[in-house]
Amino acid sequence: MRVLRISHSAVVDAWRERERAVRRRGVDVRLLSARRWDGGGAQVPLLPRPGEDVAGVATLGHHPALFLYDPRPVWRALGEHWDVLDIHEEPFALATAEVLLLRALRRRRPPYLLYSAQNIDKRYPLPFRLLERRALRGASAVSVCSSAAGAIVRRKGFPGTADVVPLGVDTATFAVGHDDGPADVPGTDGPADLAGGDGPDDGGAAARVRVGYVGRLAPHKGLDVLLDAVAGDPRLTLRIAGTGPDAGRIRDRIATLALADRVVMAGHVPHDRLPGVYRGLDVLAVPSLTTPSWLEQFGRVAVEAMASGVPVVASDSGALPDVVGGAGLLVPPGDAAALRAALVRVGEDAALAARMRVAGLRRARECDWEAVADRYAAMYRRVARRHDGGRPEGGPEIVVVAYGAPELLARALAPLAGLPVTVVDNSSDPRVAAVTAEAGARYLDPGRNGGFAAGVNAALADRLVPGGDVLLLNPDAVVTPEALARLHRALLADPRLGSVAPAQVDTAGRRARVAWPFPSPAGTWAEAVGLGRLRRRHGFVVGSVLLLRAEALEQVGPFDERFFLYAEETDWAYRASLLGWRHREVTAVTALHQGAGTSTDPRRREVHFHASQEHYLRKHHGAAGWQLARAGQVLGAGARAALLGGTAGAGARDRLRLYLRGPARVEASLGRPR
Repeated sequence: MRVLRISHSAVVDAWRERERAVRRRGVDVRLLSARRWDGGGAQVPLLPRPGEDVAGVATLGHHPALFLYDPRPVWRALGEHWDVLDIHEEPFALATAEVLLLRALRRRRPPYLLYSAQNIDKRYPLPFRLLERRALRGASAVSVCSSAAGAIVRRKGFPGTADVVPLGVDTATFAVGHDDGPADVPGTDGPADLAGGDGPDDGGAAARVRVGYVGRLAPHKGLDVLLDAVAGDPRLTLRIAGTGPDAGRIRDRIATLALADRVVMAGHVPHDRLPGVYRGLDVLAVPSLTTPSWLEQFGRVAVEAMASGVPVVASDSGALPDVVGGAGLLVPPGDAAALRAALVRVGEDAALAARMRVAGLRRARECDWEAVADRYAAMYRRVARRHDGGRPEGGPEIVVVAYGAPELLARALAPLAGLPVTVVDNSSDPRVAAVTAEAGARYLDPGRNGGFAAGVNAALADRLVPGGDVLLLNPDAVVTPEALARLHRALLADPRLGSVAPAQVDTAGRRARVAWPFPSPAGTWAEAVGLGRLRRRHGFVVGSVLLLRAEALEQVGPFDERFFLYAEETDWAYRASLLGWRHREVTAVTALHQGAGTSTDPRRREVHFHASQEHYLRKHHGAAGWQLARAGQVLGAGARAALLGGTAGAGARDRLRLYLRGPARVEASLGRPR
């Protein structure tokens, strides 16, 4: 498998350990990086190791979101065959748009993945927000370094589930006992005893607590809060390693607070000297602030310190709770008193510090480059459809979301004895529980009726067959084990298929339509003017009997619970199609489906159906797309109401009133059944 990776930050040699570790897993990775970049306040040139497959590309601009690459080497590289294109730039960045434009102009267009650390839900000005949405909609994967960033890229248009992958650390370099030289470094401008070692002995005075800060000196990093914390307790000493625009002001403030005898500014520390800095500390402080325009996006220094066996006290802000992962202490951002108390507590409580060291080492191993490389290699295989054969043997797991109707459920479960079946009971009905137990299936009661999507997600969150394919089966449908086996073989026969469904007949033997085009404003107008039959292209298959591929489930993620009833499988299938998956009706296999068997209120069912159409169109075509589709529905319903009489005319008038009010608004007024 060949991967072309583009990353301006790979100019830093240590960060390229990701690519080296991925290559050790048999992946051919070529890296394009900036020739030089500002790394922590200093210009860092690209210095490839002998034989390293990395090339420097000239850049225009210095801001990570506003620079461009020299297009010529990127264009030449894209002319080769690649299985995956990995663009390690933010989705809204100009460099991302540039690379995607060059990709679009090439005949070879490998699937691509993006990276994002943005954990603030910002609305960018034009054209950046359009570039961002376009990039996310076309991506096959997105790696993020925090769960908050993952939620944001999904809300902004990424159709799948982002992979949360920590920024890597070479834990061997920072491991206790590693020979990295003395802790003190050139440039220290303070008392030598604060540059490392045990600190001064005041002849019976309380022992000093050696606090460290490593990182950029900028207002949002919270150095003022840390200085206030240190100033309030004479036991605290501080060593600051780093540089940045705030260095002069910080130096002046140290003098103003009369802290020159307890605070050292070490300036820029080369990365290979950082292990010694960490091990000269009792505790590392990461006092980052929460601001309207910035949150800590990862905090690699916290992982480095934990890998060095140093406890960490960090702000409860941004991605730091994810990074610290229960291994350190969190304090409110901007609270100098809380920060001071936590630092002193770690310095004085030996048992607490020992527990934090053990937990920190465990957490740091999760961020080791080898662990990161495992995640990236798996992501590349998934994007390239290179399945590793790790799927479980046997047939799929079966999920039934029930709401009352125990007699229908019993009929659905009867042929499935001995198979892994989970019944999610949205009605919390004892009769459903009894039928499930009699059939030998697993019973889950979520305690609420969150709709079909929420019921499916409850089962997916607690799998009977982890990593297996999943059959979604309505309680008013029946499929035999033989039909299920044939359906499963059809799914596995084509690695491009994300879902398949059998042909369906009702109890009278009448065939029902299974494959449908995706809803769209244009499609709505085609239906309104009587041209709906011309829409022959099928996009998805209905979810009453729907078999989902495990790999597609992993990539697309769970169902969207904003869809209470109807269109949840349409939304999932559309997101899967954006990620390259296809959906097909297997006409050689037939299942029985009664249809609306668990619903007793046709009006409510009609409202839920059209409200779900509104949710879908708003989500995938925007407010303007929804209004265009709504106009088509109003036109079509109005015409039918004027031309038709009897039941058909009455139904058209009901439809017209529903769309004039807005289906989602009407659904909200109905409330959800318990």
